[in-house]
This record gives sequence, structure tokens and C-alpha cells, in this order.
Amino acid sequence: MSDIVIIGGGSWGLAMAHLLSHNHQVRVWEFNPEYVKELTETRYNSVLLPHIKMSQNILFSHQKDTIFNQFDPDLLIIATPVAYVRQTIRDFVPFIQKCSNLKTIVNLAKGLEQESLKRMSEVLKDELPTEFHSIIATLSGPSHAEEVAKKIPTTVVIAGSDPEAITYARNTISTPWFRAYSSYDIIGVELGGTVKNIIAIAAGIIDGLGLGDNTKGALLTRGIAEIKRLGLAMNAEADTFSGLSGIGDLITTAISLHSRNRYVGYELGKGRKTDEILKSMTMVAEGVFSAKAIWELKEKLHVEMPITDEVYKVLFENKSPKEALTDLMTRELKDEV
Repeated sequence: MSDIVIIGGGSWGLAMAHLLSHNHQVRVWEFNPEYVKELTETRYNSVLLPHIKMSQNILFSHQKDTIFNQFDPDLLIIATPVAYVRQTIRDFVPFIQKCSNLKTIVNLAKGLEQESLKRMSEVLKDELPTEFHSIIATLSGPSHAEEVAKKIPTTVVIAGSDPEAITYARNTISTPWFRAYSSYDIIGVELGGTVKNIIAIAAGIIDGLGLGDNTKGALLTRGIAEIKRLGLAMNAEADTFSGLSGIGDLITTAISLHSRNRYVGYELGKGRKTDEILKSMTMVAEGVFSAKAIWELKEKLHVEMPITDEVYKVLFENKSPKEALTDLMTRELKDEV
């Protein structure tokens, strides 16, 4: 049995808490005090995972000192949206510095930081003391929180640089219905989890336009080619993009009704505008913000990513989805690479 702290009580944080509370001691810090109040009193979050009852063994709090009071975690899980990772970890550093048993720090957020264009493991290294850098890891793969919480069989990959840290996290998190693999290509795993959200927006656009399976199959195939192209430019390993954090996560996010990114694309395909869609949502669609950051990154690295280009233009330049599709289909003909 391990002692685990989860920073972030959104749908992913709650799903992981529910998953791990059967075999471990779990404490969850959540920014929203109303969520904490409801979880403490009823063991439910009626907004995020309304049909999942949390174990009485899980401690929920809005107070950082309460989470770490007489509790020295073996595993720290970061489950906050990309935009808030840096400031949240910065606020937690005084408590993390006092941890003497910490074996792995696992990030769940998928995306790049705006402006800096840094991956989440790089953001964590910016903020955490040097002695924690080697145990930083990222979890990714086809894993909707709604299904994880329901114990629907799921597989993920945990990537990092330290074999002991990765093995510990893999073994601690795995259950008969949640299987983790290990990887040492954290660049590839993080990029796969980021760019697939952009391709999922494109997949939603296809559905919103009422197009077919041929179109979706082509999109996913060419989408993984784009992800791989960017990954290789950043020294990731090619095989990673054929795995869970690449094609696996891409397929799931592009076809699932749980997918917030696919939903954004679907509504765009139906004719709604980006701002209107985002204002109507209660949860974050990371692909919208990733589209801007990845577009800037691929421009900086001179990587050809035509699907990303068109999604960016639809999201931020008010381009018609139909026009974007036409421009993709009528590009100069060439060899398949």
C-alpha cells in the first residue's frame, strides 16, 4: 500500500482517486471549494462524474497544508489543466520539498504551455527542485476519465527517464482493469498526447459536416503522420507514435462521444464559432489551446503539418470548415510519407 497525493480534483483526478483508493491511501487537493464540500458531504461530484461514488477513505481538501498534514506521499499525481500546471506546482513546492518518501511524480495533463511552448515535464523541471527532476513522469494513452472511473478495461503508458521511478509508478497504478506500460521516450509520449487533441478536433469537424468513414480513416492516418513528423524533429522515437500514446490515444479521442475535443470540432462543423462553443462547456478542451501552441512550434521547427494548419485557421482565423477541407484535399499531389 502506498500513500498518494493527487493535485487536482477534476474528472481525471477523481477517476484516478477512485481507481487507486481500493489499494492505497489517497488524498486529493481540489481548487474549487464547492467541489470539495460536495465530495466531503456526499462522496459525489454531481458536475464531473455524477454517477461515481468516491470511497470514504479518500480525503478531499482545498487546503494544501491539510493534504500534507502527517502524510508523506510515495506518489504524487498532477491532474490540473495545462494552463494551471506551472502556478499550481509553484504553490505546492514548499510542501513537496518536505516529502522524504517520494518515488515518482506523474503528470496527467496533455498539452504545451502557451508562450514558452514547453512540454509539461519541462514545466515541472522549471518549478521543482533539482533533486526531483529524475522522478518526473507523464501518463498518457487512450483513457477517458468517465470509463476509467467505471472500471472499463484501459491501458496507458507512463514515460520518464528513471527506470525505478517508472517501474514504481507502473506497478502502483496498475489494477486488473487499468494496465500501465512503461516507456523512456517522454518527448514522444507527451507530443502524442498533445497533438492528438488537435486531430480529434478535425475528426469532430468531419462528423459535424456529415462526412463518412473514408474521410475519418484518411484523417487519422495522415494525422499520425503529422504527429510523427513533429516528434522526429524533436528527437522522439518513431515507434512511440505507433503505441498507446500515439495511434491508440488518437483513435479513442477522435471517435469517442466522451471527447471534449471531438465535441468542439463537431460544433465547428455545424457552424458554431470557437468562443461560443468554449463558453458553453464546463470542462477544458485542451486541443483548442494546443492548436495554437503546436502551430507556433511547428512554424519554429519548419515542420509540415497541414491538418494542424487548417484546424488552427478554423479555430482562430474564422476559416470555414468546408473551405479548410477543400484546401487539404486539393494540395499538391505527392508520395505518401
